Amino acid sequence: MRGFRSFAVCALAIALSASLVSAQQAQRITPNFKDADITQIAEAVSAATGKNFIIDPRVRAQVTMLSSTAMSPEAFYEAFLSILQVYGFIAVPSGNIIKILPDTNARTLPAIDLPDRVSATSDEIVTQVIDVRNVNAPALVPILRPMIPQYGHLVAYPASNILIITDRASNVNRMMRIIRRIDQVGNQDVEIVPLQNASAAEVVRVVNSLYQGAAAAEGTAVKVVADDRSNSVLIGGDQAQRLRLRALIAHLDTPLEAGGDTRVRYLHYANAEKLAPKLKEQMTGIAAAAAGPGAQPAGAAQSAEKSAMVWADPTNNALIITAPAKTMRAIMAIIDKLDIRRPQVLVEAIIADIDYNKDAELGVNWAAYDKSSNSSVPAGAFVSPVGGTSIVDLASAVQNPANVSTSLLQGTTIGIGRIAVSGLNFAAIVRAIRSDTRDNIIATPSAMTMDNQEAELKVAQEVPFITGQYTANNTAVVGGAVNPFQTIQREEVGTILKITPTISAEGSQVMLKISIESSSLGTKPAGAVDLVTNKRTVSTTVLIEDGGIVVLGGLIEDDTSKGESRVPYLGNIPILGLLFKTRNQTSSKTNLMIFIRPKIMRDANQAAYETELKYNYMQDQQQPMFHTSPSDLPPLLPGVPPGKLPPLPPPPPPGKDSATGAPSTNAPGATAPASSAAPATSAAPATNVAPATNAPPAPGVAPGTPVPDATAAPANAPSPQGKP
Repeated sequence: MRGFRSFAVCALAIALSASLVSAQQAQRITPNFKDADITQIAEAVSAATGKNFIIDPRVRAQVTMLSSTAMSPEAFYEAFLSILQVYGFIAVPSGNIIKILPDTNARTLPAIDLPDRVSATSDEIVTQVIDVRNVNAPALVPILRPMIPQYGHLVAYPASNILIITDRASNVNRMMRIIRRIDQVGNQDVEIVPLQNASAAEVVRVVNSLYQGAAAAEGTAVKVVADDRSNSVLIGGDQAQRLRLRALIAHLDTPLEAGGDTRVRYLHYANAEKLAPKLKEQMTGIAAAAAGPGAQPAGAAQSAEKSAMVWADPTNNALIITAPAKTMRAIMAIIDKLDIRRPQVLVEAIIADIDYNKDAELGVNWAAYDKSSNSSVPAGAFVSPVGGTSIVDLASAVQNPANVSTSLLQGTTIGIGRIAVSGLNFAAIVRAIRSDTRDNIIATPSAMTMDNQEAELKVAQEVPFITGQYTANNTAVVGGAVNPFQTIQREEVGTILKITPTISAEGSQVMLKISIESSSLGTKPAGAVDLVTNKRTVSTTVLIEDGGIVVLGGLIEDDTSKGESRVPYLGNIPILGLLFKTRNQTSSKTNLMIFIRPKIMRDANQAAYETELKYNYMQDQQQPMFHTSPSDLPPLLPGVPPGKLPPLPPPPPPGKDSATGAPSTNAPGATAPASSAAPATSAAPATNVAPATNAPPAPGVAPGTPVPDATAAPANAPSPQGKP
């Protein structure tokens, strides 16, 4: 089988040789090979062109070549060279013989030097020496190296500024075209660009930081130098680079929006006096960061940063800032974030204090004595105060009616007795007293304050309390006059609310730091030397949802006490023992609850809505005073109408001043933040608001008054947003 295959290949070669000889005579060849050995194709090329080939034993390949048109012997040879390139072989001429070798040996074998006669599209291995006139030849090697195949060769000779390339003629011709485009004569003139607004040193610093890396990568030197004396920039380099730098410098040499390095910034919401020291600290930190740790200030830019300053004008609530442009932009960005309209918080509290006090006393007092024996010592008595009064007090009041006080006649007193000059004298009283006290205190304080600002609401009386006293006798004065002296301290008694709200970052919760005090004057108990106050105090910090209600503190107390005064043994006798004892019983119940509800007022619409709601409520409370009833006739003060709240003025239209109605103008140089641009519109009246179902009444609103739902916003109010 193997012998038959060899015979077939030899027959094919003989037939192909015969066809090629005839084709050579006609100078036209149409080669077609399918899985033919490359040595057979070399034989066909040799027969067609008359060239002699020496084939390296390592040259082995099965080649398929298809052609539909006839070609000349020279074209057939070029096609053979392309076949060798595809399969990794090269044809190296050596006199009249052409060596066919693997391309790994290409750079070590002789090639055609300076191939002016070689076609630009040929695949022959050639060596070309290229003279580079304007560009640094070694700088081109890294650029051209990726375009040379592995078997090729590229090297630079710096002494003569030339490049040596060994590769196929088609690729060498391409390299020469690329090098000619790169090797252009540059214009290295120097231009002077005078500046009108910017600092030359600052512009050079910006340009150098931008183009230093780009110039190094391009391999061309571009220099930018500042002349502080004439405030000019000197540019040296290629013409195209100089043109690009001139355009950049012209853009940088523009005047500031406010002109100069000093600006006046009017504040809308922040306090200039409080903000100025913080900004000065920020400027100091920026200057220190620019200089670096342990570095000394160098150059005009760093000197300007060190000399930056800011001070406040409290009259206009403005900041005067002097700083270089970079620091100025940073400070202005900080002010834009701080000088914003902050949301407000309306805090409504309910203090419900319901007290029940019941006291009951029952007792008997009696005394008997005989005055006939001229003795003032009674024969017997049982004296115990009932309701603060005893039989002795009543007897003293009978003898001295001028000293009778209302406290002696409290309750029901039944007395019997005989008082005579001689004989047996006796007196007895039975007293029963009961007192019921009910206190219902509902305090509804409310306060509106800004975010992170403390608010204090105080509705109280200053009640004097005696803290000390003494009496001095002026013996030096005739008659010994008495000089009494007392020290008094006034205490506030009423409702005091202190609150500091903090809105969460999400804007849906409020953290409240609360201090609530509710005090009142209480009933003076027996034995008290001065006034008595009832005080309820809560100090806490809570987290509440916007519009939610939470209980802060509660006290439910039920106190019952019984007391009895009696004569030993005799007071224990059933029924008869009632003559020898007095009884008292006290029962008190206290119910105290404190509720609180915060509402975030994000814009003027919500604040106007809440204000109108409370304003309408106060107007409704005044209405009964304006109606004349039959009991008011005839009028006691004719022509004198009672004072009443005037109707609320309509809100100003957008862009109008709230006081004058004239178009509002911002302070010079000031820019209102976007968050405060929403205009205030008329809020819905309270009478048109549907009451909330199963919701507790709003603080400060009487029962039956329509109250908006805690979760419902006004019809024209914007949807709740987060904290700015």
